[in-house]
Amino acid sequence: MNKYQSVNTYPTGLARVIIVLTTISAAIMELIDTSIVNVALTKISGSIGVTIEDVSWVITAYAIANVIIIPMTGFLGEYFGRKNYYLVSMIIFTVASYFCGASTGLAELVAWRFIQGIGGGALLSTSQAILFDAFPPEKRAVASGFFGMGIVLGPTLGPTVGGFILDNFENWGYIFYVNIPIGILATYLTITFIDRKEGEGKKKEGFKIDYIGILLLMMGVGCLQYVLERGEAEDWFSSASIRNAAVCAVVGIGSFIWHELRIKNPVVNLRVLNNRTLAITTIFTFTSGVGLFTSVYIYPVLAQRILGFTPLMTGLTLLPPTIIGIIMFPIVGKRMSMGASPIPFVVMGLLFFIAFGWYGGQVNGEVERWDFFIPLAFRAFGMSMLQLPLITASVAGLQPKEYAAGISLNNMTRQLGGAFGIAISNNYIAQQYAQHRSDLMVNVNAGSPDFMSRLNGITQNIMARTGDVFTTASEKAYKLIDMQIDRQAYLLSYLDTFRLISIFFIAVFPLVFFLKIKKNANQKQHAKEKEAAMQEAH
Repeated sequence: MNKYQSVNTYPTGLARVIIVLTTISAAIMELIDTSIVNVALTKISGSIGVTIEDVSWVITAYAIANVIIIPMTGFLGEYFGRKNYYLVSMIIFTVASYFCGASTGLAELVAWRFIQGIGGGALLSTSQAILFDAFPPEKRAVASGFFGMGIVLGPTLGPTVGGFILDNFENWGYIFYVNIPIGILATYLTITFIDRKEGEGKKKEGFKIDYIGILLLMMGVGCLQYVLERGEAEDWFSSASIRNAAVCAVVGIGSFIWHELRIKNPVVNLRVLNNRTLAITTIFTFTSGVGLFTSVYIYPVLAQRILGFTPLMTGLTLLPPTIIGIIMFPIVGKRMSMGASPIPFVVMGLLFFIAFGWYGGQVNGEVERWDFFIPLAFRAFGMSMLQLPLITASVAGLQPKEYAAGISLNNMTRQLGGAFGIAISNNYIAQQYAQHRSDLMVNVNAGSPDFMSRLNGITQNIMARTGDVFTTASEKAYKLIDMQIDRQAYLLSYLDTFRLISIFFIAVFPLVFFLKIKKNANQKQHAKEKEAAMQEAH
């Protein structure tokens, strides 16, 4: 292995396989941690003696750290050297995972979770950049396929792995400890097999760190993520903290955009959005984030809260259709590497996701374990056909030096889409629940013969089974009916939310007609990299 990797030199054979395994493992590990905690909140809250509301900061802290650091990864990788930054981030993530699992109090756990998110955010974008550099442009669709598999598999594996650990181990800390052996192995493989690019980490003359941009990014995006994550829990704008955070988000993001477009060496190169393909791709990526993360959030809550599934059973119902969908990634990648236009795959991906929402919204309260297989398979096929072209398009038409900025913006947009989708869904569920419960309660009155007949039947059944007097049995019957109404109202509100996901995809569908990615983009990309290599050589 050479000490430095030239722009025009690509690893082959075992070296490339190891790079693929290392980068995909790191990306999956980071994405698993976005959802693995969701199924453990109850157990963690009971263990450290806090409410579910309080322990949800464990999720919020990780998400905020992620969304702050992801857009900065291109700059930080250039400044410190991509391999150095990747390696240090992996070590930070692994060490923080240990301390998360060993935490005994909420403040300690939230602090380490934030640090874990800082390390993890770098793993996503930097893994993608390293993976892309391991393949020539004509085979980059294959690299996109590998990375897309990780993007879809990571959030889906979270509930499954979390459920298995919680069902088989008393200590909830193992949901974090599972990262340690993977992190150690990935660190070793990074040191051994991932080369530095020529000139990596060298400071250019006149280069200055964009401290103002970093601070504005932290304020704007961090506060936006806080609003999205905590808005529903704090009753949105009735909360002073949400109002203040919303103002800071608007001011911070607005000032950040204005500042970044004015200076020579911005922390995030927003000028790459002048590329129309990347700009439209960013909108699709945001919507795909809504679909990916919202579905992984809503379905487990529905399965456990309404259908009575265990955490492990919930994860296992998600996994098989996802794996079937993942099989499509290498097929789509192969077709695109042979010159097929990515636009038909984007169209199919959008249609599959629309079908997922409408089909999933038609089930009833008597569903069995595998009745969600078909809609979840639609979701998996949609993600496999949508993610790969979007990942490829994030660098299509960009100069090689702009790849990191395009990749970082793409990944940040996906994470923000997920946070936005979950926030909107939580609010929508609360509104729809209130409406459905009100509608169902219309029939619960003494003047309704059907209701009185049902009430009397339940009351007599309770009296026969328990020996209670009529008054006591009648009170229990009322409570039982109220619980059934509550369950039905929640079921209907979750089904409405599945359909809401479809509406997001229907809304962006017309933008397909503005998405232009030429079949010979790989050849042009290859020429650009050769030209960049020649310029560096001189």
